[in-house]
Amino acid sequence: MANIPAPVQNLIDAFSMLPGIGPRTASRLTFFLLKNNTDIAQKLSTALMNLKTETALCKECFNITLAGHDLCAICENDQRDQHELCVVETPMDVIVLEQSGGYFGKYHVLHGLLSPIEGINPEDIRLAPLFERVATGDYKEVIIATNPSMEGDATALYIRQRLEPYHVRITRLARGLPSGGELEYADQNTLLRALSGRQEM
Repeated sequence: MANIPAPVQNLIDAFSMLPGIGPRTASRLTFFLLKNNTDIAQKLSTALMNLKTETALCKECFNITLAGHDLCAICENDQRDQHELCVVETPMDVIVLEQSGGYFGKYHVLHGLLSPIEGINPEDIRLAPLFERVATGDYKEVIIATNPSMEGDATALYIRQRLEPYHVRITRLARGLPSGGELEYADQNTLLRALSGRQEM
């Protein structure tokens, strides 16, 4: 195996930790930055540092917001439907649903899905704040928009069971989304159909 200098190997290893990037792609990215004479590496370094230091989580929905802001732009917007709450797995799902242009309510980001096999239990994701929001809020509908996977279905079922005492309408995105697929990769029309065709749970 080639004797690669430690700084180069360290960056290859770091890129390899990212989802969807294997050793070959990690090497290409590293050597691109190494041979490039522009300030791309510096811009990348600054952007990565700012990603952690200049962002925070919304205290209401747990979506990403700017550091120093208690609420994200969606939670601050009083023009949103205050009676609908859409439950998603990640902040990326919020972006995807917003781009669909078919949803105008509030969000709640779980930051994970239940998976006992992987040791992810209810207390490991943001379920308790969700139940508290529904118990103390004026929501008429909770839309469960977890991915149509085994973990997504298990999480949706758990949420439905826990919310039953609150007599709120509980719906799930229609199966226009492919089984095992993820919101991030769904096209706009598919998402719009799934939103409009959501069903009672």
